[in-house]
Amino acid sequence: MPKLKTKKAAAKRFKTTGTGKLKRMKAYKSHILTKKTAKRKRNLRQATMTDATNVKTMKKILPYV
Repeated sequence: MPKLKTKKAAAKRFKTTGTGKLKRMKAYKSHILTKKTAKRKRNLRQATMTDATNVKTMKKILPYV
């Protein structure tokens, strides 16, 4: 069985927690920020867990994470 390559774009965007869950940052925080409320922008700063529907795919493209 050959070694599997990690998709580097995904490796930069996802980190693994101690229990093996995938952690990601939220989207929509890069531009057009004037119309977004301070509360909304503050909530976008926090990391969140990857949705269960995407975990199987993420584990496939991140074999060693």
